[in-house]
Amino acid sequence: MPQDSVPSNEIGGKAPDTGKPASAAATRGPSERLLHGLPSKLLYLTALFVMLAEVLIFVPSIANFRVTWLTDRLTAARLASLAAEAAPGGIIPENVRGELLSTAQLRSVAIKTGGMRKLVLPADAPFVVDAMYDLRMPPSSTPIERLSMRFGLIADALAVFFAPEGRMILVHGQPDPGTGPATPVTDFVEIVLPEAKLKAAMVRYGLNILYLSIIISIIAAALVYVALSAMFVRPMMRITRNMLYFSENPEDASRIIAPSERRDEIGIAERELARMQRQLAQTLHQKSRLAQLGLAVSKINHDLRNMLASAQLISDRLTALPDPTVQRFAPKLIASLDRAISFCNDTLQFGRTEEAAPRRELFALGALIEEVGEGVGLPRDGIGWRVAVDPALRVDADPEHMFRVLNNLCRNAVQAIESQGPQTSGEVAVEARREGRRSVIDVRDSGPGVSGEARARLFQAFGGSARKGGSGLGLAIASELVQAHGGTLVLLDAPRGAAFRIEIPDRGTAAPG
Repeated sequence: MPQDSVPSNEIGGKAPDTGKPASAAATRGPSERLLHGLPSKLLYLTALFVMLAEVLIFVPSIANFRVTWLTDRLTAARLASLAAEAAPGGIIPENVRGELLSTAQLRSVAIKTGGMRKLVLPADAPFVVDAMYDLRMPPSSTPIERLSMRFGLIADALAVFFAPEGRMILVHGQPDPGTGPATPVTDFVEIVLPEAKLKAAMVRYGLNILYLSIIISIIAAALVYVALSAMFVRPMMRITRNMLYFSENPEDASRIIAPSERRDEIGIAERELARMQRQLAQTLHQKSRLAQLGLAVSKINHDLRNMLASAQLISDRLTALPDPTVQRFAPKLIASLDRAISFCNDTLQFGRTEEAAPRRELFALGALIEEVGEGVGLPRDGIGWRVAVDPALRVDADPEHMFRVLNNLCRNAVQAIESQGPQTSGEVAVEARREGRRSVIDVRDSGPGVSGEARARLFQAFGGSARKGGSGLGLAIASELVQAHGGTLVLLDAPRGAAFRIEIPDRGTAAPG
């Protein structure tokens, strides 16, 4: 069973908490997922887009229907005029005229032939024409004019649905060329008819188009939905469900998604997700083990530090013995115990979950450096101590953090000089100055310097010590504290020894690039 948490400790902190609460998406009910899920959105959008496409088709089709319907009336009017012309004496009986107009659904018919306009079938009663339309397309019209006329026909067709009731319209146009022998010599046919019959026919046609569009939309939406759902939606839902399932316990390797053999973007996403999940599971498992190891190390380290402190007290009494051998080895024993105790303290200090946020204030740097020198024991026999700091220089930082940073650097410098041998002398120097809105502090020593191998991992704990046998915790802690101030800690190139530079920007100032 995966471990939900590890008790807080000084070195490892907490292990990753894998007992995550279920997300809001995972707790949705079936009805909510049906309404707001990806499949339902795909279905809604598909139906909507098909309906929009049908609307784009409907507008020109209704205009064509209107033109066709009026052209049929023009054809019927021309046939009625031919019947009237065939009557004896050109006089049409009243009942025949009414029958022709009723059959053609017209009020009056006039034709223009050879430049002369003739009222063939007059109206039964007087009327007022509310609108006039000309359906003729000039033979010499340009493509732009024809396109403009097409748009005009569409506008006229849509206006029929919003026109007031009882309108009477007059239409000019050419009948179908195949309607009769006299049609080719006819200039135009003019008809007057009530618009209500045209509107009723257009409404019926529009409803038929609407019903057909709905059926087509449903069929097309279903086909597109089934195809896209099988190809994209279901794989994406599978990935989503696996991500939620994996997030509940990312340390469980059995929850890693099994990628398919697809070669498209879905397959790439599945394989990359599986790779990231494996890496995350391994990382969390490793951190959990490290947290448990850290807990054990912190307990051992705490007890070991107490044992070393007792040994240090006993070794201090050895220095009072007059035996020459004791006098020769006692200082080395005490120094070794000091280093062991310092290592235990640094380990416990580094193992805290995180450093406290810096409490910045303006303080005199010179006094703090002198305090650091006293704590390290500088100057001492064989090791000089040089401070080049203006007494008026003030730094905007956390005094406690800066003390720890300088103390670690100066202590490392002393240990580096001492590592060269008992008769070796050297110097530790601290210089500081202001550069714009930042403070620059250099800590130098005349020791053996930093090897190329140590430079690559200089600020890594347990791997970046600048001296042989060191843990590297001092530099790691110092770098972490400086970064908390938005500053930098770097190793400078020096002709002799090691030189570290600390740059602390004032509050509200970006760290130097």
